[in-house]
Amino acid sequence: MNDETDRGVHWSLWVIGAVTLIYNLMGVINFVVQMNPDALASFPESHRAIIEGRPAWATGGFAIAVFGGALGCLLLLLRKSIAYYVFIASLLGAIVTMIHVLGMAGSDFGPVEFLIGNLVQLVVTAFLIWYSKWAKSKGWIS
Repeated sequence: MNDETDRGVHWSLWVIGAVTLIYNLMGVINFVVQMNPDALASFPESHRAIIEGRPAWATGGFAIAVFGGALGCLLLLLRKSIAYYVFIASLLGAIVTMIHVLGMAGSDFGPVEFLIGNLVQLVVTAFLIWYSKWAKSKGWIS
């Protein structure tokens, strides 16, 4: 059985690209909602205080992480090797954001929220960096 399409690209590229694009688009939606004052008003006071108190450098890191992740996934699906570098920028943005989150000792976020909101993003982005480099070595992206 041949696991590759007629163009020589393994089916996993399409599945991983599509699933992680959806994942990163959820991050983009989260960012846009947090930047919308009307939507932010509906958040619990504790969450609103954290978002409103977030410094510009952490907000910038958040934007780079989520928009970079979505763009990288789109580039991966378009079979462009520049996705690798975009994923690296996304990882750096996620790290910047995590630096701020780690400095918020005593926040109302529990360990589950922290894991889902931060560590998962780091793991997914690190995987995408590895996968895009591997896909390039296989000739699936150029």
